[in-house]
Amino acid sequence: MSFTTSVPRTVALAMTGASGAQYGLRLLECLLGADVQVSLMLSRPAQVVIGMETDLSLPGRMSEIERFLTARYGAREGQLRVYDREQWTAPLASGSSPPDAMVVCPCTTATLSALATGASRSLAERAGDVVLKERRPLILVVRETPLSEVHLENMLKLSRMGAVIMPANPAFYHKPKGVDDLVDFMVSRVLDHLHVPNDLIPRWGDAQEPHE
Repeated sequence: MSFTTSVPRTVALAMTGASGAQYGLRLLECLLGADVQVSLMLSRPAQVVIGMETDLSLPGRMSEIERFLTARYGAREGQLRVYDREQWTAPLASGSSPPDAMVVCPCTTATLSALATGASRSLAERAGDVVLKERRPLILVVRETPLSEVHLENMLKLSRMGAVIMPANPAFYHKPKGVDDLVDFMVSRVLDHLHVPNDLIPRWGDAQEPHE
């Protein structure tokens, strides 16, 4: 799988029940701010984690969540589409209408396993399967530690298929002042791989003092 250097017009974003909801929400905000069309898939566990880890209280129905997030992030009308776990009529479920790229953020090891085996038990898993078979970019922001042999084998398998395995491992060389800076580091790395311009963090060397 090869990445193009053009900014994607459409991105599928799946948020699963791993810890790290802040990563997915910040990524959503940045993609919408970059005028990218986003198809968002929220698992039930993801909605629970969002409620636990953030100050957001999402509505119950996907149509209501779509309106809520569109207003919250100032997206244009129709720029964001939110899909249910089993909404099989969604364009994402077919190879005739794949997104330019897909990100699972955060990604559970259960989702990792399903993608590695082609299980396709949910729309998010099917969308990932479509992206892989259509040779589109797939980025998996895995959030788990430590990693078992099963996890590592699944990562290797997916990497060999062309997926980018990007564990949620924020760095500290940009001297983060808080959690938001750590979140922005990871989101910036995802955006870089999507070729979406961003200035969320200082680049390595930009603010380094010269050695004496």
